Amino acid sequence: MNVLVVGASSGIGRATALLFAREGWQVMAAARREELLVQLREEGAGHGLAIAVADVSDPHQMERLAQATGPIDVMVYAAGTNTTDRAMKQLSIENWQTTLNVNLNGAYYITRAVLPGMRARGSGHLIYVSSIGGIYPDASGAAYQASKRGLLALAHATRIEEKENGIRTCVVCPGFTDTALVEKRPVKPTPEMLKHALQPEDIAETILAVVKLPARAAVPEIHIVPARL
Repeated sequence: MNVLVVGASSGIGRATALLFAREGWQVMAAARREELLVQLREEGAGHGLAIAVADVSDPHQMERLAQATGPIDVMVYAAGTNTTDRAMKQLSIENWQTTLNVNLNGAYYITRAVLPGMRARGSGHLIYVSSIGGIYPDASGAAYQASKRGLLALAHATRIEEKENGIRTCVVCPGFTDTALVEKRPVKPTPEMLKHALQPEDIAETILAVVKLPARAAVPEIHIVPARL
């Protein structure tokens, strides 16, 4: 089985790529930062993990990534970003566009690229890492929340359109997770908050559990939050 993990250089994407590789999957791990991908490949050595440098904001690079990966059984979209200047009084057009490009547009580009092959094979699973901030209003900012809510719409619409082709979608909406995005918060979390935060491996395990379900079962949306926050 082949899985493409987009946004695999750090955080949830990295944990997902490693977990699938250790479970015996053939993994293509893609991201912009080559040096981090090389480190990931070294950690996953011997487990069928390949890497590809690709920018999610470029639709042509997403097309080439899909072609280079070959037949894709599962695509996991875990690319994500935010900005410290996230309040509307600070949010620039550039930061708005960057956030939407990474969090939402890239998901559309790679979905568009992998769907033809999945349709031809009559099966496929598309997993999108959104956020609980895409469900409930919080302090993550308008650009982040709009992009993460957009992921739900993209996934649900795709599922309705493609279910007769054997294609399933799932949106995973994590609560507070200890990833590099924590550093982009205007107010840093306290040590107590970090102590109780989800870890990237928790989300990776959730994704794997969804993917392991039989083809007759679909989980359109799943929320996972810290038990004590």
